[in-house]
Amino acid sequence: MSAIMDTAANANRQAATMESATAEAVAEAAVVTPRPVLKMTNRRSSMPSWLMQIIAPLLGLAFLVLVWQIIAMNNSQFPTPMVTLQEALKLFADPFYRTSPNDQGIGWNILASLQRVAVGFGLAALVGIPLGFMIGRFKFLSSMFGPVISLLKPVSPLAWLPIGLLVFKSANPAAIWSIFICSIWPMIINTAVGVQRVPQDYMNVARVLNLSEWKIITKILVPSVLPYMLTGVRLAIGTAWLVIVAAEMLTGGVGIGFWVWDEWNNLNVPHIIIAIVVIGVVGLLLEQLLVALAKAFTYEQVSS
Repeated sequence: MSAIMDTAANANRQAATMESATAEAVAEAAVVTPRPVLKMTNRRSSMPSWLMQIIAPLLGLAFLVLVWQIIAMNNSQFPTPMVTLQEALKLFADPFYRTSPNDQGIGWNILASLQRVAVGFGLAALVGIPLGFMIGRFKFLSSMFGPVISLLKPVSPLAWLPIGLLVFKSANPAAIWSIFICSIWPMIINTAVGVQRVPQDYMNVARVLNLSEWKIITKILVPSVLPYMLTGVRLAIGTAWLVIVAAEMLTGGVGIGFWVWDEWNNLNVPHIIIAIVVIGVVGLLLEQLLVALAKAFTYEQVSS
């Protein structure tokens, strides 16, 4: 009996010893053995940001010229970049020559197109922006003009050109009419959306102060709607420049669109490519000008 009791006591002591050793090992491991920490390092390019902004566009243009060269190598009728550059130097050596009404330099054609865009775009702004304010301000007008805008906005601008020729009996007013009708929709829609998104708290304060409608427009609506309005103007100018090129191809006369079509009739492909580049550069400059204008006129600057 005593032997059994001694054996049980020895077993208990061994178990206690093992438990204490295990506990000490766990504690020691928790204290001594740290977990490895992975440090993620962001590798930044050693190239300055301003240099990156210069090199990246140059690489894009180089890729475009490379594709152009490959196309010219596989098509003998397509001019190479070098041939086009030589023609461009000759063309821009005297861009404002004038020998006859149908034979003028590319400079005069660009100015004629910009003049038509300015007139049509300006008329669209004079009509579209106030109309957008009224549509956004009054629900009755919104319900009245909403279906009309939804019906006419998807119509191609060139579809309006025959209507302009029929009404005005002349190509130049018809082209301006096409610019007007395609430029007015972005201005109306964006201005109306901006008016409808003015915080209701502003309008409640205006009612409490018993402000007149003119003060509500000038002190509350105009500063709040200005970013939306300038966005509509920027979209409209891009559309107007696209339309004038196509309209001038159909109406003739003086203009960059007519110049492109005339060079096609003469099978002068290098001049067509030069005109494409010129159209793209002028459109980019117009859009960037309006983007800078939109950034300049913020709510804080207007309200101050």
